[in-house]
Amino acid sequence: MFKKIMALVAVGVLATACGGGGETTADGGAPAASGGGDSTITMGFAQVGAESGWRTANTKSVQESAKAAGIDLKFSDAQQKQENQIKAIRSYIQQKVDVIAFSPVVESGWDTVLQEAKAANIPVILTDRAVDSADKTLYKTFLGSDFVEEGKKAGQWLVEQYASETGDVNIVELQGTTGSAPANDRKSGFAEVIGADPKFKVIASQSGDFTRAKGKEVMDAFLKAHPDIDVLYAHNDDMGLGAIEAIEGAGKVPGKDIKIITVDAVKDGMQALADGKINYIVECSPLLGPQLMDLAKKVLAGETVPDRVVTEETTFTQEQAKQALPTRQY
Repeated sequence: MFKKIMALVAVGVLATACGGGGETTADGGAPAASGGGDSTITMGFAQVGAESGWRTANTKSVQESAKAAGIDLKFSDAQQKQENQIKAIRSYIQQKVDVIAFSPVVESGWDTVLQEAKAANIPVILTDRAVDSADKTLYKTFLGSDFVEEGKKAGQWLVEQYASETGDVNIVELQGTTGSAPANDRKSGFAEVIGADPKFKVIASQSGDFTRAKGKEVMDAFLKAHPDIDVLYAHNDDMGLGAIEAIEGAGKVPGKDIKIITVDAVKDGMQALADGKINYIVECSPLLGPQLMDLAKKVLAGETVPDRVVTEETTFTQEQAKQALPTRQY
């Protein structure tokens, strides 16, 4: 098996961008690429769900990159439930896949199932979100964004925008899924930066579960309880877009009456930024598929990989969004 994997590494070509039209099999996996047979690497991938435009783009990247890299992908959608992900991972262990990758719904509660994978000698790669396990040997590497840094970037823009203001700046925060790494880290990074100036006051903070519908619902409640909101900080674009509907429904102008900062930079969010309804977006790229397939091949070939692989990302103002939109992949 090792020789066959090495041969695959030698001839495999890794896609550098999303493309094509990756299909899924009846069990959710991508069909094996040319070469087939038992030389094909099999990856079990347990996805969070399809809660946002970002997640949909992430899934597409993983599926298409697996197909391009000649990796047989068994894919599952956890519908944002940890128990579904644990069930999927155990299924992959029973199927004796070569490698398991997943984006954890929440940070805690993974040690038992990861120990089961380790006992079965199946390496695990974390993508997009981390776990808080003290035993770092339970997974080979974590590929994803620095969520704390994303929160800091959002806070830094806000501090710069209100540098000359002397009065209080009232902020409401739409958090991501409770207990998830991006929600925890984007909140802490943002709080660290704005905490240096007492005029910045987070007057309400609640989970919108990373969905547009929940973002609208929670923002509706914020607006009714707090007529003096100056700024909205949303942990992703989808919640921000839902909040825009609530703001407009309340007779206010998003981007003017209430400044809006979001994270992700998916197309719908970028369009809202270009239109002036969002004021600033911190990028979080979902296109992790090519890097994931590359890491999987290296791990299975016995190569040393970094414990942490951080994706390179930027930020966008209105003008930058206008320039980037025509060629945006997601």
